[in-house]
Amino acid sequence: MEVNTITALLDTTLAVIFTWVGYKTGSILWKYTPYSYPNARIQAMEARLFNEQKFSELAEAKTLNNFVMSLEDSDYKPYLGKIENYSAEAIDRALNEALADIYTLMTKILPKRVNGLFKLLLEEWDVRNVSAVVKAKLSGEVARDYIIEIGTIVEKVKAIAEAKTMEEILVILEGTEYEEVYQRLLLNEISLEEFETELYKIYYAKLLNYAKSKKGEEKKIIEEFLKLKIDKLNLLTILRAKLHKMSAEKIRPMIIPGGSLNQRVIETLLNVEDVSMALAELDSTKYSAVIREQREALEKGDLSSLERAFDKFIQEKTAEMTRFYPLSVAIPLNYILLKEREIRKLKAIAKLIEDKVKPEKIKAIVGEAL
Repeated sequence: MEVNTITALLDTTLAVIFTWVGYKTGSILWKYTPYSYPNARIQAMEARLFNEQKFSELAEAKTLNNFVMSLEDSDYKPYLGKIENYSAEAIDRALNEALADIYTLMTKILPKRVNGLFKLLLEEWDVRNVSAVVKAKLSGEVARDYIIEIGTIVEKVKAIAEAKTMEEILVILEGTEYEEVYQRLLLNEISLEEFETELYKIYYAKLLNYAKSKKGEEKKIIEEFLKLKIDKLNLLTILRAKLHKMSAEKIRPMIIPGGSLNQRVIETLLNVEDVSMALAELDSTKYSAVIREQREALEKGDLSSLERAFDKFIQEKTAEMTRFYPLSVAIPLNYILLKEREIRKLKAIAKLIEDKVKPEKIKAIVGEAL
């Protein structure tokens, strides 16, 4: 073989190698570099989350004034500083504002290819608000008392709460994705429970479609996160229905598609006779440990402890993903879950202080229940 031919082959081979190396390097930089700054910032924020000692100190506050003063050196100061007259309700609103700003921050600092996820996650509060306010209106309760001031349509929700008639609500919801479902409720085509389910189906369909539009690790992380949340809702729905002796036919339309539990497991759960049999079936799933810990409470009809246990399980699974994918969307997802838990504890402490519950009792309630 002539020298020129050998040289040409070597040049071609080197060109291919360098092109491949350049492509792989570019792919790695595209995948991980955009997360370097936001994740470093989020990890610094995570380091400022309160530990159990801080919650214990807050439980000792005895007055809401002292409670707020104890948060002077925290990230909550700008929000609590706006309060003129301290009450658990005013503190609750301030903490909601703080949480909403965390979601907004994520949309600003994360890569464009994933920042839309956090705006979508914020819409879960829209679903909760619309559902709660419509339920309150239909039952003749004061609807504004059920508004949580966080989400993307807070002003619309307030308008719904003040609506004079149920028909007026349809006008307020005009142009939103909730309009058609609410119209079906007005026409008695669906029940109030089915209305709430339909809202969540719309919400999770949007999230799952968003996840499908992603690639690689991002798709895997977001889909796993969403499946856990859907499983939680479905299992709570099924167990609650079994406590009320509902038939499989009535429960089936309330199931939200897209969870990780396969159809066989879902159908078996729908057709068991009671809660005990449902719990036995769940022993063979990945949720067995969660179920076993809460079995006694569940058999007594208490689902609140299971809901908290599921929240903890989802957070732990998300934290596991941060270890597998340290430069990824798992980091902000995990932080959001931790921040929501912290805010739930702060709200609970404020309410218990307002109700003049003794510090030791507050510590027990907040430590065990949240």
